Amino acid sequence: MNLWERALDLLFPPKCPYCQRILDDPRACVCPDCRPKLPWLEGKAGERRIDFADGCFSPLAYRDAVPQAVQRYKFSRVRALSRPLAALMAQCLADRLPEGADLITWAPLARKRLRERGFNQAELLAREVGRLLSIPAGPVLEKTRNTRPQSELEEGSARRANARGAYALLPGTGLAGKRVVLVDDVVTSGATLSECAALLRQAGAEEIFCLTLARARGD
Repeated sequence: MNLWERALDLLFPPKCPYCQRILDDPRACVCPDCRPKLPWLEGKAGERRIDFADGCFSPLAYRDAVPQAVQRYKFSRVRALSRPLAALMAQCLADRLPEGADLITWAPLARKRLRERGFNQAELLAREVGRLLSIPAGPVLEKTRNTRPQSELEEGSARRANARGAYALLPGTGLAGKRVVLVDDVVTSGATLSECAALLRQAGAEEIFCLTLARARGD
């Protein structure tokens, strides 16, 4: 932790993302009371299949205190939550992919949504995971059109139609032979991650693993 981060911790003490208590240990990502109550995904439960990817890992299920933490992070613009949330994701990735990766990237937002929110929640998570695991993080994809928020769509078929053709590779992108980790905050149907993974594969990525904080039930 550098001096700037230490100063921020003194001015704005880190809080547990799930109950909002000030953390006794600023390096912790969850308070001792919440840790045993979180809906942890162990073993195969923390993995799911995503088209065009080699796997998808999530440390938590999207229920109990998790949705509120994610919504606070995204919609209340509490950017500082990216650090404790990403810490859980980094540990999950280190456990499930101990050999590491060549690059971490993220699911992009459309420019309009990015202006409205002020940040891309997936980008902040990806960059923090990369920092914690010493893996380079950078943009590879762009969103080429506005779509309805996936959270507003119930059916997996509607989510897939909404995401279809909405993304593109950034000019000059080449990923030949690389192992790439693709980050988003929550996976439900997997439509967004699948669309993005297909493009990473098109750019030559040899292996693609998706990483999200939480997994919601989806078809």
